[in-house]
Amino acid sequence: MLSSRKSRETPHSPKNPVAFHAMTLGTFFGASAAPTPLYRIYQESFAISPVLITLVFAVYAFALLGALLIAGSISDHLGRKPVIFGALVIEILAMGLFVVASGPGWLIAARIVQGLATGVAGASIGAALVDVDRAKGQLVNSIAPLSGMAIGAIGTSALIQYGPFPLHLVYALLLAAFVVQALAIWATPETGGRRPGFWNALKPSIAVPPQIRRPLSLVTPINIANWTLGGFYLSLVPSLVVTTTGNHAPLTGGAVVAALMASGAATVFLRRGKTANANLVIGTLTTTLGILTVVGGVHLASVALLLLGTLLTGAGFGTNFLGALGTIMPLAQPEERAGLLSAFYIQSYLAFSLPAILAGFLAKSVGYTLTTDIYATAIILVSISGLLAIRSSREKPAVAT
Repeated sequence: MLSSRKSRETPHSPKNPVAFHAMTLGTFFGASAAPTPLYRIYQESFAISPVLITLVFAVYAFALLGALLIAGSISDHLGRKPVIFGALVIEILAMGLFVVASGPGWLIAARIVQGLATGVAGASIGAALVDVDRAKGQLVNSIAPLSGMAIGAIGTSALIQYGPFPLHLVYALLLAAFVVQALAIWATPETGGRRPGFWNALKPSIAVPPQIRRPLSLVTPINIANWTLGGFYLSLVPSLVVTTTGNHAPLTGGAVVAALMASGAATVFLRRGKTANANLVIGTLTTTLGILTVVGGVHLASVALLLLGTLLTGAGFGTNFLGALGTIMPLAQPEERAGLLSAFYIQSYLAFSLPAILAGFLAKSVGYTLTTDIYATAIILVSISGLLAIRSSREKPAVAT
């Protein structure tokens, strides 16, 4: 009896597969960031414009959002293991498409397939983690994607700089990792179950409960600015670093991108117990300071300033993410959470992808430096206006009394 209880409590035990699911989730999001350091090389190798590069980036977000909305809850009906296995198979196909890619059409196809796989995996693995341990699962769901993207960006950059076959090696290694995980998933226990209603689960459930409409509208400017910032980093920052600093080392651009995600993950962990209001205030101020430092680094051609500004910006990114979710989710009833999260995902991923395409057009027409200035100004103004609106709305009842 004692040994049985210990086996359930050990994180690496097959009875408690938190470590395996956390690693698999991190690998999916690491793979999602792997193309970022390669975008500049794709531009040179395939003669791709910044606009097309941002489109390659954006189709991933559209596909991921579609998968979340349409197939996000299918593991509730089919079980966690078969759905995670299916996502791994789709991701293996995506890695294969990247390996054989010879032009922008291949890249767009690979990113669409990858977005579908990551959306299904994120929902099903996230549910499996919460099945095993609710508190630990929610924390892993917040930290693993950001940590995975940081490792993916810096790891890919290192392979480009020091390894052979820069356009193919990282995807071949990831393909092998996903094959191992696809085999290993069957050695883990099923944490969910099967229930009827599969076809109804494919209908997107999007709803904002009446009591949450105002809080969501108030937090929307900060959330949009937050995800616009993330999209800009993951689509254009490696090229920005090369253009503005003259530093062509892939590891430098990858380190700047990784700094955003690593700092965001650390902040999510450190500030997870703080109030939503405190997180939004600290997040907005930290993001503003970070963005101003990044702009200074761009104009002074300083990699050190870019890294420092990105660390601050990433801290603000993670804190604002916590604040936005913390503002709306506690107000929802259990049966309202899925529809609310769907609405939140739509808002977030549209902000993640659509402005990135605009950034591609701006970079092509006015250059990376001016594009950075425009984006920095817009993000700061939108974030601060959102924070002021939230503070104003909370002071009104006090004034009325």
